[in-house]
Amino acid sequence: MEEKNLDKILIVDDNEDLLFAAKMLLKKHAKEVTIEKDPRRIPFLINNNNFDVVLLDMNFTEDTTSGKEGFHWLKKIKEIDPKAVVILITAFGDVEMAVQALKEGATDFILKPWQNEKLLATLSAAIKLKESYNQVDKLSSRQKQLQADLKKPFSEIIGSSASMKNVFSIIEKVAKTDANVLILGENGTGKELIARAIHDQSERNDEIFVGVDMGAITESLFESELFGHKKGAYTDAKEDRAGRFELADNGTLFLDEIGNLSMPLQSKLLTALQKREVTRIGSNKSLPIDIRLICATNMPIHNMIMESTFRQDLLYRINTVEIFLPPLRDRQDDIPILAEHFLKIYAAKYRKEFKGLKHSAHQLLQRYSWPGNIRELQHAIERAIIMAEGEELDSRDFFFLSAKPANEKISTNTLNLDEVEKNMIQKAIDKNSGNISKAAKELGLTRASLYRRLEKYGL
Repeated sequence: MEEKNLDKILIVDDNEDLLFAAKMLLKKHAKEVTIEKDPRRIPFLINNNNFDVVLLDMNFTEDTTSGKEGFHWLKKIKEIDPKAVVILITAFGDVEMAVQALKEGATDFILKPWQNEKLLATLSAAIKLKESYNQVDKLSSRQKQLQADLKKPFSEIIGSSASMKNVFSIIEKVAKTDANVLILGENGTGKELIARAIHDQSERNDEIFVGVDMGAITESLFESELFGHKKGAYTDAKEDRAGRFELADNGTLFLDEIGNLSMPLQSKLLTALQKREVTRIGSNKSLPIDIRLICATNMPIHNMIMESTFRQDLLYRINTVEIFLPPLRDRQDDIPILAEHFLKIYAAKYRKEFKGLKHSAHQLLQRYSWPGNIRELQHAIERAIIMAEGEELDSRDFFFLSAKPANEKISTNTLNLDEVEKNMIQKAIDKNSGNISKAAKELGLTRASLYRRLEKYGL
């Protein structure tokens, strides 16, 4: 056993000579050795200390042979600390007493007078057991925390703007029901995250969540993917296969980009939803399904009904409740916290140390129109993290972004010199696609001078 690899040891025995000898031996291997001859102080000592190992005599003055006192105090110790590592010591050991001691919760059993090597070997084994207890506790606590985080409402959805608070409110109201939900929003706004949040807060959260990208399914594979097939139903059907509806039975089925379905496929989907059953290709047997349906689209689905490109009866079936996810350009209050969130993720991924984003970076990110929404912001932060050299991200690290929304023109109706200079710098940067060297050359500035002006104007 290595020196000082124990923190605290408690030795309880009515023999003062034994206590002294044990302390002299074990203080080489522990930071602190506590000795006690009165077992009645055991509860106080255990409650007020965190001992790695307790060495406990089995026989005190009242009863010198049966070990009853030792078993009594072993029970008290385990009541106070069920994971306490206790080694019982006695001069009258036998197999039956050893077996009983282990059944009562003792870790091991040693006879006195002991051999020092034997005692140290026993303590070494006890240390490993204590470490395993600590590791199990740590893993258990971590698992509980992970479970709590997973079950925390909207743990992956970042936003404190008024529009997102409204979305959260709708989720809380609809999640506990089995109502069908239609999520509307542009690409990259987080529609699948919302769908998963609804599932996680629903009564079906212990069941499966199955997501299907309807835009990626061809007409020929639609029925096979959604309803399944029997072996031999068609050329490539090498084995029986359950469809997504079957897989999602008792859980949640998320149909993303549902607006991309052709009219014939919409009809087949509607039939399955109305009958609440599916039939595998090549089979005559209908299979009942029990699903929570959540759909999403980035298309103007209500306009599509007017244009006869989406079935109105299908819309009625899927949109008991509608949730509209605003584009990121309409959630400017959320951009800073989203940016910091992605910064932490990608800094950890690429093992880089970052203190955060400078004011100039926040200004640029909030001015940009984000046509790709949150997904574009996420990719922008990741790219900046990879390329950046400083401890904080500033506007220069996002040179690949246009600092002005596409529909916002640079004003020339001003004679304010600072404003004119700022506009000209912005124009040069845009013209050169964010290339600082080219922009500086065109403006007749050094790179250092241009960087100072970028910082000054928050560009």
